[in-house]
Amino acid sequence: MGRTLQQQIDQLKAFIGHDLGGSIAEIERTVEGADGTNIGSMLSKRDIDTKLLGAVAEIKRVSAQIDVAVHAIGILRALPHILVDGEQVESVSLGAGNTGKAFDLETNLRVAEFKFIQWRGGAESIRQNGIFKDFFDLVTAETSKKRYLYLLGTNHALKFFRGGRALSSILSKNQATRDKFESLYGDRYATVNEFFADHEHAVEIVDVLPWLPELARMPDRSP
Repeated sequence: MGRTLQQQIDQLKAFIGHDLGGSIAEIERTVEGADGTNIGSMLSKRDIDTKLLGAVAEIKRVSAQIDVAVHAIGILRALPHILVDGEQVESVSLGAGNTGKAFDLETNLRVAEFKFIQWRGGAESIRQNGIFKDFFDLVTAETSKKRYLYLLGTNHALKFFRGGRALSSILSKNQATRDKFESLYGDRYATVNEFFADHEHAVEIVDVLPWLPELARMPDRSP
């Protein structure tokens, strides 16, 4: 009978201890100068065995899907806080990648995008590119519905939107978005703050952390 994921996590936690760097440094000191017999004894003593390696591989396999799970569960848990009386979900995109749906959420009253990422506040060009695309897609949506961008905290995002980063840099990695932007606006805007100043009232930017405080403890890992 195979081990449960919890058992695998427990074995990995035992290996990591209070500080993975410190644990590894201690093991390095033990290995240096040792021969095959001594190393084998040390591995056995510390339970560094095939089960541990298998646990690491399985946890890595599962965690590769964690961002998709956060996106799906986050949206689902946010819905009761978002939907108002008489509002019904028309479509929802819980998975990753191109799902064929225009937005993460569309109801009879609103369209919305969600970004469950932790911002570091430094140079985060990939994240900035992604959030600008979401904002731009909401601004230019052919709909009379209200438009929302839901984020884990809004301070860093608003600082980016009100900053002077060049749109040519933001759009350089997405040909389709760049072509659409140029077809609509030509060279009217040079920087993100110029575009945001004209369109910030078209999209309501909302912090979901008051509804989903558990995500405040989420490690910074998503692009």
